[in-house]
Amino acid sequence: MSNEYERERDDQAEELPAVQGRERLAAPVKRTGMFGSSTTGDTSGYGGLQVRGSAPAASNRPFADPEDPRTADYDRVADALEAALGERGDAVERVEVANGEITFHVRREALLEIARLLRDDPALRYELCIGVSGVHFPDDEGRELKAVYHLRSITHNSQIRVQTTCPDADPHVPSIVSVYPTNDWHEREAWDFFGIVFDGHPALTRIQMPDDWHGHPQRKDYPLGGIPVEYRGATVPPPDERRSYQ
Repeated sequence: MSNEYERERDDQAEELPAVQGRERLAAPVKRTGMFGSSTTGDTSGYGGLQVRGSAPAASNRPFADPEDPRTADYDRVADALEAALGERGDAVERVEVANGEITFHVRREALLEIARLLRDDPALRYELCIGVSGVHFPDDEGRELKAVYHLRSITHNSQIRVQTTCPDADPHVPSIVSVYPTNDWHEREAWDFFGIVFDGHPALTRIQMPDDWHGHPQRKDYPLGGIPVEYRGATVPPPDERRSYQ
């Protein structure tokens, strides 16, 4: 039985690049050119490059890879979270395993409940949330902003990632400071740099940029800005004036 499973897994792995290639070519074109230039300012030679979108990645069971000991606990964790959620299992949209790491993609309205389960359920016991990182993909329509949480279980010596999304038009995500108090400053930083509003945060104010700063500087649609630089009689314009970038 084991040999049959291994052969099937090897066949799937061998076919995977071709399958991914066909899916990629069938996906709609999101933009052209390597650097997003829409004028003759793009001198890279990549102006004809077509960047295509792709469907959200999801992994199938088993999540464990016999050749990667980091993944040994992933099926147990997924089973424990599924059991803890019960009839609310659709709160987890998909599970992704890549580069030896597992990510649970969850609906934003269920984020706070899932955080509590991950912390309190004896089979999970993720006592520590290392922080939240913001991500911005302007081309990912309806899911442009992403909040990514890294959690560690000291009890079970396990680490996972939880991710939720929200659109640019409604950049709200529940705060989990009531569950993981150390996330206070991390959520402030994600708001400061990406504009993700963490509903229920006790004091969502800027933490890096000045209080009167306009915009959120780590978003991909934020202007490059800058100041002119004078060097030996020549003036170098700021980045946003050198070429046309999107």
